[in-house]
Amino acid sequence: MSEPREDSPRRSRTPGSAAGPDNRPGGVRRPGAGPKPEEIRFFGTTWVDHDGGYGLRRVAVAAGSLLAAVAGCLVLRFAYQGLETARVGGFVDLLVIVTFSVCSAVAFRKTWEGFSRRPADPAREESLRSLRMIGFIGVLLAYFLRSLAEAPGEKLRRGEYETALARYEKRHGARTGNPAARRKPRRR
Repeated sequence: MSEPREDSPRRSRTPGSAAGPDNRPGGVRRPGAGPKPEEIRFFGTTWVDHDGGYGLRRVAVAAGSLLAAVAGCLVLRFAYQGLETARVGGFVDLLVIVTFSVCSAVAFRKTWEGFSRRPADPAREESLRSLRMIGFIGVLLAYFLRSLAEAPGEKLRRGEYETALARYEKRHGARTGNPAARRKPRRR
């Protein structure tokens, strides 16, 4: 016969035992209780304790984003050579260069800002998706530079996670034990 799992609703309790805020005897909280950290792309939740290959992942993200940016530059160079071969004219050549440069600069800035704060208007950020696709080199360079210092977006998520943990501890710290078992002061 198998024992009931810890998270099973049918686990047995000793009659008369004091239950804590999460219905566990003795008022002890489970390690999984409380706010959960938000996952970061390529890192999962390894950024919380810098475990699970966090350093290796940072190196891989930095190298991968830099290699992808170089490959993207080569693809753009081949496309530009195609325009030169087609002899479309100086105006079109200039327009392509300016378009990719401006889109890459805006995509870099928006990606870099996204690592440190949440967007004020998510609908506006969604409308910039095509601009980020055109300026993909800027996005890749932002990932490369940020991953040299931390997981991209780690500072933002760490601040939010620590704030949520502090709120959780404040709410649940005072509510340990069984409130029904507390002695009430006698009236005289």
